[in-house]
Amino acid sequence: MIEIQSELEGKHFDLFKLEQMLKPLGYSIGGNWDYDHGAFDYKIDDEVGYQFLRLPFKAIDGQLDSKGCTVQFERPFLLSHKYQRGIDDHAEIGNASASFNQFQEPVDKDASFPEKYIEVGRSLVREVESALLH
Repeated sequence: MIEIQSELEGKHFDLFKLEQMLKPLGYSIGGNWDYDHGAFDYKIDDEVGYQFLRLPFKAIDGQLDSKGCTVQFERPFLLSHKYQRGIDDHAEIGNASASFNQFQEPVDKDASFPEKYIEVGRSLVREVESALLH
């Protein structure tokens, strides 16, 4: 994980409006969210796993699944998830479990981040800062 300092840190936004502004730029709300925190993810590449820019936030007024929720950005960071190739030896079998466990577990949830994408990540943060703050 590589943190990127940003003007976004500590800034407050209406989650619905934020989503409307970030989705056209290629961001989606990552799957790792809860009622009080979450993140917008931008997939930079999928070379030997997945490389993401993550824009984490926490709810400061309301819950993420409720109308009118206000969120506060935390420090953005770059991360890699490395997945094994081929069949997952530890996959659960069965119709009930298959509907919930259809994806491979990462081999390394915090894999090293390729140097060549660090400046791309910084540039993406500047782009979001420009779109949201200026």
